[in-house]
Amino acid sequence: MLLIRDWKNSTGNIWKVENGIFELLDGNMGTTNGIEVSPDEKTLYVNESVQRKVWAFDIDNLGNISNKKLFHQFEDFGMDGMRCDQNGNLYITRHGKGTVVKLSPKGALLKEIQLKGKKPSNIAFGGKDGRTAYITLQDRGYLESFRVEVPGRAFGGY
Repeated sequence: MLLIRDWKNSTGNIWKVENGIFELLDGNMGTTNGIEVSPDEKTLYVNESVQRKVWAFDIDNLGNISNKKLFHQFEDFGMDGMRCDQNGNLYITRHGKGTVVKLSPKGALLKEIQLKGKKPSNIAFGGKDGRTAYITLQDRGYLESFRVEVPGRAFGGY
């Protein structure tokens, strides 16, 4: 999956790229920014940074999406990168707010982790056990990290 966004017009699209062929999956999005797949590979998450919405789509075995539903909406600040843990919790960087939020697989806010910087962009899980979250900070030019209870989904054999 590929996101193409137009910051000037606050719009974006979701594309599927396979064997050099581009297929538009959703062209009616806001400012698409973060994208992630659930551990069971049945849900695609896409956030709209300017509109502060996170959408969930069903994914079929061919990579097509359907059943777009609002997963979570924030009242303030934008979003950027997203990653799931092995339990399907979604971690989202909150650009401008300086936090990372943890949402349950149902979209409920479970936790908000305060960072030193205010402009986190991407998040990845790493370390020997996959339980260290690494966050890039645009305003400070370095990485911050914190420990999580459950490893990132890539550490579960997915």
